[in-house]
Amino acid sequence: MDGVGIIGLFFLLISLLFFAVHIAICVWGYRDAKSRGCSNELGLLVMIALLFFPVIGLIVYLLIRNELTGRFRG
Repeated sequence: MDGVGIIGLFFLLISLLFFAVHIAICVWGYRDAKSRGCSNELGLLVMIALLFFPVIGLIVYLLIRNELTGRFRG
């Protein structure tokens, strides 16, 4: 392999790693919302928010998840 192939393979593997972490965070958010007693709809809303806004969505969810637990039980 030449230099461009190795660099391309490296970036492909890093991209796949970030994608796997992104999906894992979305699944964790859904499961966390469900384990805190929230409804299915709120769990899906959390998962979709984390899917489209991964970094900001995770920060916001971590800040407000305790308040969500008491208000949206399903």
